[in-house]
Amino acid sequence: MTAPPTIDDIHAAHERIGGVVHRTPVLTCSSLDRLTGCKLFVKAEHLQGVGAFKFRGATNAVLLLSDAEAKRGVCTHSSGNHAQALARAALERGIQAWIVMPTSAPGVKRRAVEGYGATVVQCEPTLQAREDTASQIVEETGATFIHPYDDSRIIAGAGTAAVELLQDVPDLDVIIAPIGGGGLMSGTCIAASAMQPGIRLLGAEPEGADDAARSLVACERILQRSPNTICDGLLTSLGALTWPILRDHLETIVTVSDSLVVEAMRLLWTRAKAVVEPSGATPLAAVLSQASPIQPGTRVGLIVSGGNIDLDNLPW
Repeated sequence: MTAPPTIDDIHAAHERIGGVVHRTPVLTCSSLDRLTGCKLFVKAEHLQGVGAFKFRGATNAVLLLSDAEAKRGVCTHSSGNHAQALARAALERGIQAWIVMPTSAPGVKRRAVEGYGATVVQCEPTLQAREDTASQIVEETGATFIHPYDDSRIIAGAGTAAVELLQDVPDLDVIIAPIGGGGLMSGTCIAASAMQPGIRLLGAEPEGADDAARSLVACERILQRSPNTICDGLLTSLGALTWPILRDHLETIVTVSDSLVVEAMRLLWTRAKAVVEPSGATPLAAVLSQASPIQPGTRVGLIVSGGNIDLDNLPW
């Protein structure tokens, strides 16, 4: 396990990826403010390249490869947004990418990966199958394996979204981000706590994939078991690198039902005109939840990602 990135690493990543990734806007919506009683600031990472914050970390990791490493290409396993992100980052640098995707991965995401020129290798929808297949590819090709979230380079890149959010809105009370493997939330914790000490940091997680919330209560990492949620981007377990960062920084994790996620997703589509996938709607769902610890009048930053939706299988 590598050491977690520092705030200096995150700032360096921000400068490094600046010519490739978008500086996404911060959206506001008066109707959502009235509905929640808070002042919401939405960091619109669904408008990022490949439709997700994942492009930040993948670009940072690919740009940090030596020329010799780059010639051998990169490999990862992912069911969706990281797969697209690494494929696109590899395309930008002109190198090969092998992406292991489970047969259960959404077709819209698999087609996007192929569209970026990566080689998709399908496997059974288990973590063991994903890891074994990726290991075999690395052994055969010499490609550099880039983990979807448990990698210091990935976490540093992900943290650049929070850097931009706090540069644009420096007086936030709270930041909420979704938690799957924990890469985005880890980078957010490191960046936000350094840039604005004392800021409240909350995670958002679906009830059907609540390993992070249970881990925080138990004070030990609990691996995901049989997740069941429409938030297909949040099905993974916390990593050995991301878990201690979340443990040491998060105030709490708000778990939300799929029905509340759908409500939040509808509100983002209809009120804010933000076409967000279920995983990306979880921070707003956390604000809407009866279990939310956020009081009226709070200035809340929501990191919303991603925007890759199968329009033939909408949850309504």
